[in-house]
Amino acid sequence: MISDPATHPGHLKLLEDWLRSYRPEELFDELGRLKPELADLAPTGTRRMGANPHANGGLLLRDLQMPDFRDYAAKVPTPGMPGIGDTHVLGPFLRDVMKLNDAQKNFRVFGPDETLSNGLEALFETTERQWAAATEATDQWLAPTGRVMEMLSEHQCEGWLEGYLLTGRHGLFNCYEAFIHIVDSMFNQHAKWLKVTAGLPWRKPIASLNYLLASHVWRQDHNGFTHQDPGFIDHVVNKKASVVRVYLPPDANCLLSVMDHCLRSRHYVNVVIAGKHPAPQWLDMDAATKHCADGIGIWHWASNEDGGEPDVVMACCGDVPTLETLAAVSILREQLPDLKIRVVNVVDLMKLQPQSEHPHGLSDAAFDALFTKTRPVIFAFHAYPWLVHRLTYRRTNHDNFHVRGYKEEGTITTPFDMTVLNELDRFHLVMDTIDRLPQTGEKGLELKQHLIVKLAEHKRYINANGQDMPEIRNWLWHHSP
Repeated sequence: MISDPATHPGHLKLLEDWLRSYRPEELFDELGRLKPELADLAPTGTRRMGANPHANGGLLLRDLQMPDFRDYAAKVPTPGMPGIGDTHVLGPFLRDVMKLNDAQKNFRVFGPDETLSNGLEALFETTERQWAAATEATDQWLAPTGRVMEMLSEHQCEGWLEGYLLTGRHGLFNCYEAFIHIVDSMFNQHAKWLKVTAGLPWRKPIASLNYLLASHVWRQDHNGFTHQDPGFIDHVVNKKASVVRVYLPPDANCLLSVMDHCLRSRHYVNVVIAGKHPAPQWLDMDAATKHCADGIGIWHWASNEDGGEPDVVMACCGDVPTLETLAAVSILREQLPDLKIRVVNVVDLMKLQPQSEHPHGLSDAAFDALFTKTRPVIFAFHAYPWLVHRLTYRRTNHDNFHVRGYKEEGTITTPFDMTVLNELDRFHLVMDTIDRLPQTGEKGLELKQHLIVKLAEHKRYINANGQDMPEIRNWLWHHSP
């Protein structure tokens, strides 16, 4: 073994003999430069591997033909209207994106056998799953020309999509939220590649890598604990701020607006988290479009601060946290009507970061205008609570942030019980508010005790009936602006 030629002459002789065996005098001139006739053998221009136009997708990229997402809007004459499930509203929009781009063959949807399960069944009105093998009479939507790519391998789907994007096309990866972790390392490398190539002038921007995470943590009541994990976004926000974007639309119209933006974008990784189960719809399309453009905002129709300083800020991010927050606000406004409540909803998670850390981040002044400098903030969050703390720790009012989210509690149970197990439910949010507002006095303590009894009643009811209490299942927002 040649270990230390600097101090072992015998080792040095072995190293010299080995290197001279390559006959360097035939390769290099007296100055150590590669001989011109050898240098001329290397390919030039687009014949070079790194400059091959087939692998420089930005040069080949054509804009998607896009329908107007507003045409697919859910009707929301008043906040809280029942909805069919947000991804079921998105499906027809994606169907028509597929249809409009059929001639160009530059849009595909990828996923590990979950297109139907994630509520995108409308896609099969215009295309099939691509399939090159034999088919049986009982097979469903299989064809050699299909543009939905399904295989029960998240790795395979990720690789397919990355290759599709790198060669100048557009796509969407839909997946159960819990299992997108399987491609963590592949996401890492793509995000790093985007960051580095953004600084290479000969590398043109490519279409964004778009993830739609449905069948999420709060509505995995039938699959249970193994399917409950919202941590992919913790992983994503580690990457360069110039590359990553995370969106949690609270309803179907917001989802349509966000997805239209993501499909048009370039050189990002966009993570969109949305539900597929029937859920309340909060914003009509005009309001949703403005809210998504802002990324964060006060829902004045749900608040009662009347333009003054609130006693408490009730913040929410994600569809189920938004539902539970508004249900908590409804209880507070009914039982403690003197409280001044401000409701803040977050669609673009990166708005929480300082402007210095992310291009979407709010200035300190804008953040303080939403969350105040001194008031308690009860924050209901889709994922692990500490991510909000991580994003906001530099903010003026961070010490008054109390975040509820997923804390690794779950099982096969009812939808509402999933929130109760993690203390994200409306009753716990009200109790958190009372604990931080001593001015609620005896009335607050009485309400808190009443809610403790309601939680016990809830547990007894679901054990006996296998479903949530009627007041939970049939709850509707009814407060006037």
